[in-house]
Amino acid sequence: MTMLDTDAAADAARILADLEAAHGVDADLRRRVEAHLPRLHGLFRSLYGDRPDALEQLAAVVAEAAASWRSRPIELRARDRQREEEPDWFESERMLGGVCYVDRYAGTLAGIREQIPYFRELGLTYLHLMPLFECPKGNSDGGYAVSSYRSVDPALGSMEDLTALAAELRVAGISLVVDFIFNHTSDEHEWARKAIAGEPGYEDFYLIFPDRTMPDEYEKTTREIFPDDHPGSFVQLPDGRWIWATFHSFQWDLNYANPAVFRAMAGEMLFLANQGVEILRMDAVAFIWKRLGTPCESLPEAHLLLQAFNAVLRIGAPSVLFKSEAIVHPDEVIQYVSPDECQLSYNPLQMALTWESLATRDTGLLQQALDTRHALPEGTAWVNYVRSHDDIGWTFSDEDAADLGIDGFAHRRFLNAFYVKGLQGSFARGVAFQENLKTGDARVTGTTASLAGVEAGDRGGEDRVVLAHAIALSTGGIPLLYLGDEVGQLNDHGYLDDPSEAGDSRWVNRPRRPTALYDQRHDGSTVAGRLYARLTTLITTRKATPEFGGNALIPFHVPHASVIGYQRPAAGEPLKRVLVLANVGDEPAIVHADTLSGFERHAADAITGADIDLDDGILLGAHKFAWVRVSALW
Repeated sequence: MTMLDTDAAADAARILADLEAAHGVDADLRRRVEAHLPRLHGLFRSLYGDRPDALEQLAAVVAEAAASWRSRPIELRARDRQREEEPDWFESERMLGGVCYVDRYAGTLAGIREQIPYFRELGLTYLHLMPLFECPKGNSDGGYAVSSYRSVDPALGSMEDLTALAAELRVAGISLVVDFIFNHTSDEHEWARKAIAGEPGYEDFYLIFPDRTMPDEYEKTTREIFPDDHPGSFVQLPDGRWIWATFHSFQWDLNYANPAVFRAMAGEMLFLANQGVEILRMDAVAFIWKRLGTPCESLPEAHLLLQAFNAVLRIGAPSVLFKSEAIVHPDEVIQYVSPDECQLSYNPLQMALTWESLATRDTGLLQQALDTRHALPEGTAWVNYVRSHDDIGWTFSDEDAADLGIDGFAHRRFLNAFYVKGLQGSFARGVAFQENLKTGDARVTGTTASLAGVEAGDRGGEDRVVLAHAIALSTGGIPLLYLGDEVGQLNDHGYLDDPSEAGDSRWVNRPRRPTALYDQRHDGSTVAGRLYARLTTLITTRKATPEFGGNALIPFHVPHASVIGYQRPAAGEPLKRVLVLANVGDEPAIVHADTLSGFERHAADAITGADIDLDDGILLGAHKFAWVRVSALW
């Protein structure tokens, strides 16, 4: 086999026959190969149809998926069947995610296992462990420079430890999520060493050029991502050649125009799936395909690659899901979300606009986003978060801002100044990330409590922490907590004393597990105790509120600039709803009876169960919110 035939059915039949002859094919595997191989064949033809090795590589990918299925542990096959019977499991109102760094939160993977009772106390059903694979010593971009996808960083444990942790989490009802850094590897990866040495089969794994001719052409249309690290998109090798490095100089971009790279990375995905990983966070999805004369971001081929990887997993590990990490223009973010591409996606727009509304005391942009950009395809879900391990980029659309009379560039400068520079009226103690002193452009980093005013001692700080999480918990999908924020952890400036971290201000919002704060979590006289009690009450309420499952959201506009509103309908009973109202302002606001005229007069507080007479209106204190069970009249 040397090339893809135009007759996809004939190619698929040959590949399946070869599998049958080599190892045999059970009924379940045959069903999935027959269901997904035609689609995978079409995607390969689109991506690699002009290469003579395309069909050979496709056959090898399918053979590897089949081998992975044959070696898949019986308990993971049982999970596959369970997910097939409940394909919308991740849309449940009982979902709650947590994210942490293994070393900072628990020291080792064994330490994470010791925290499982706490994770169950909190109500987690999804645990994202930040990059934990082998990586270069010192600066490794927080582990996002991977030296091996099959070896855990020895300081954290072993792959056997990870497999055992995944099994224990599964018993506890918690799905394991890990980062799959597939745009690039570290310069220490075996593939990288072989590529620069010119070893046959690896010389085309990366984009390497003998001089600046092609890099100069590419850089006419690409943008600098980490200008503090290096200019442009390329770095020079010791021998004078130039290699593509979108991010840090030690992170080399893979060349997906080579189907051998696709095959290799599919093998790594399947390996991790068989260790018990249930969700792969697909890192930097927008950057994975390059084409001269374009920005090399969000190209059509990037979507084809994700769809092809998805098809491979449907054959070899059918319950594994992808989560998109695309911190790009909102029009591009949504393009990665599909049952056949990434079933889950971070919701960076909602996150950024939650902070924007708290700064401006105006919900206009956030309301607009919920009205026009919240909807998703059926069978997918947002991952809604208040903040991440990373920075806050102001990713709203300039066109959306202009519709509200806002100049996007000037507004971003204001927001950066508000959260970093201590403008009058600011409660925040954020830190600038990647600040460009010439343009004033920057991104912002900080823990939730430090950004919300707790660190500054602002009287509204705790309320803002709870309010921000109340929005993330009530807008659908999977709400995600950065672990430690539930007890009000603050910025940690100790990173400045570590040479491997001092150049990256994002470490300020990656503090070590705040043990003292966790010890206070049941003490209502402390900040940690008050926040923990309030947030866990919301989590418990969410889990008991079916309307908060799924993604359906009905806008509800309130004639107060500081108040956002939306409704979450009950499945099968569209007139039964939970009305969410949130006041980001510094003064109380009342939602009057006439604004609530579309509902029956009797309502109930979804958190306390107290009766509410809508003829009295709903009073929202400063930085307060309401979850109200209502019945719509039409």
